[in-house]
Amino acid sequence: MRLKADLTLLAVAIIWGSAFITQGIAAKYHLAFLFNGISFILASIVLIPFLPRQNKIQSGQWKWMLVAGLILFVATSMQQVGLFYTKIANAGFLTSLYTVFTPFLLWVGFREKPHWIDVIAVLGAGLGAFLLSTGGKFHVQPGDAMELGGAVFWGLHVVIIGKFASKYDPISFAAGHFFITGLLNLMFGLVFENTSQLLFFPVIGAVIYRALLSIGVGYTLQVWGQRHTPPTNASLILSLEAVFAVIAAWLLLKQTLLPVQLAGCLIIFISVLFSQLKGNQNVHQ
Repeated sequence: MRLKADLTLLAVAIIWGSAFITQGIAAKYHLAFLFNGISFILASIVLIPFLPRQNKIQSGQWKWMLVAGLILFVATSMQQVGLFYTKIANAGFLTSLYTVFTPFLLWVGFREKPHWIDVIAVLGAGLGAFLLSTGGKFHVQPGDAMELGGAVFWGLHVVIIGKFASKYDPISFAAGHFFITGLLNLMFGLVFENTSQLLFFPVIGAVIYRALLSIGVGYTLQVWGQRHTPPTNASLILSLEAVFAVIAAWLLLKQTLLPVQLAGCLIIFISVLFSQLKGNQNVHQ
């Protein structure tokens, strides 16, 4: 089951990596809240036919869906708004730092000391992401602080999903916290953004792709996969989205990779494989 869960999270990383292109499209039209809002609400609606008929949502599930939805709202908002003021390369690298933050959030919040293998793996993944996203040359941009702050909330989201969502039905939990995230984004979007920007064909395509695949399929599979994979290991596997984002850009946008960026990809892959040395043992001491 652990192998199946890890492979599921790998599929999520592939989906999320390709979705970076859609976020770049929305950023060109200065859409953040409306883009996120409609995408998440649409994804929650798509999941309705798959909800268990006789599954009664417990009070605890409502609470953690609200917490997860609020955290995801902050994470997605900071990431998308940050793309207005920074390069996609910077955003990709800084967002991927949630991999580094996750084990330390577990340590602070749950007194779970990181395994030494995890510490080495997350630092390696951070180095690989830096080389991959920036080519070894990081130039500070105005939106970088927002992307870095968002990475903390991405890490919190991984922790909450791993610790609490695993106790409940994955589809209903996913749909519930998607709707909360989408509703909050939509409320902000109607106040601060121009709804006419949603009518452009590239934006419509980006919304549909993100809603159906990145959110509807990707985040739902994340909830299921983290039922069987510890949060730190999950964050490392999901960090491969940076690699698949570059591959998608190479295939679809014909962007080339520098040798140093290829080295970054290799370091991330090695870091993820290294983290698996623990096998199925309990990683928390």
